[in-house]
Amino acid sequence: MLTLPTTVAAQPAAQAEPAPIERMEVTTRPITQFEIGRDRTRFGPLEFIGGLEMVSSGRNFGGFSAMRFMTPGKDFIGVADTGFWFFGQVNHDAEQRPSSISDFRMVRMTDEAGSPIDDKWQADAESLAIRDGVATVGFERNHRLVQFHIDPENMQAPWRKLDFLVPKHELRINRGLETVAWSPPGSALTGALVVVSERSLDPKGNVFAAVLSGPEKGVFTVVRHDDFDITDGAFLPNGDLLLLERSFSVLSGVRMRLRRLPAHSIGNGKVADGPVLMQAGMSYQIDNMEAMDVWRRADGALIVSLMSDDNQSFLQRSLYLEFSLQGE
Repeated sequence: MLTLPTTVAAQPAAQAEPAPIERMEVTTRPITQFEIGRDRTRFGPLEFIGGLEMVSSGRNFGGFSAMRFMTPGKDFIGVADTGFWFFGQVNHDAEQRPSSISDFRMVRMTDEAGSPIDDKWQADAESLAIRDGVATVGFERNHRLVQFHIDPENMQAPWRKLDFLVPKHELRINRGLETVAWSPPGSALTGALVVVSERSLDPKGNVFAAVLSGPEKGVFTVVRHDDFDITDGAFLPNGDLLLLERSFSVLSGVRMRLRRLPAHSIGNGKVADGPVLMQAGMSYQIDNMEAMDVWRRADGALIVSLMSDDNQSFLQRSLYLEFSLQGE
């Protein structure tokens, strides 16, 4: 049975005129090598499939914080930390490599009154989960977890706010709810929603997180290793949680890695930890990797998709990458 998180406040979405949709042409450049200058495709249990560098002249393009597929590997929805929804399609070639982005559009998010969210303090959307036509979005700065009905042509105001269980005073201003993910219904978490912060730490230096319903409902923590922060997460079919992590320093530049938390380590009062599956630095085709989803391809392969947040800076890039997870 699907379990739902606690509702803090419920109210009907405000009916308003649809927010203007900005349709954009996205130009892409194929990425055929993940490690720059080398043709190898295997990185631990991950096999590189291909990627795209995305460019658009759209005024609001970029800032992509989270994305999820509405149809496996094709139609996607996402949130930008500038307070926008984004939608589009990933197209694939005959070899099942990503080949282009089409039907891309962005629309400003609205508050409970149906008014556009312009203030960065209110608009900093960082995480996203979708299920049954509902988008659950985590915001930081003004920390909150709210739900919207998904209608790409008419995104309305949020209709429900959820209790994220982590004490609000423990969430750092710019290190809040960076991951929101639905667990598999048949897993030990029985389909519960799980939230993980970016770098809101307990006294032991572990990252605050929570299971919002079901038999493991409650706050738990995730061990933080080195100087990596959590930027997104998605559940694997067996109930393990795959985390996307990022690090930045002036000396080493930006780095990313994927870490796998076993299902049994997630739950009320537990301290979750798990192995690193892959790590990459500036000699790889990465940028500020912030978004991830996991989906099943028609041939049965389990695909991990990653997207970067360019911070709308000419020094950074918007990337889309695909890997297949071997052995699951």
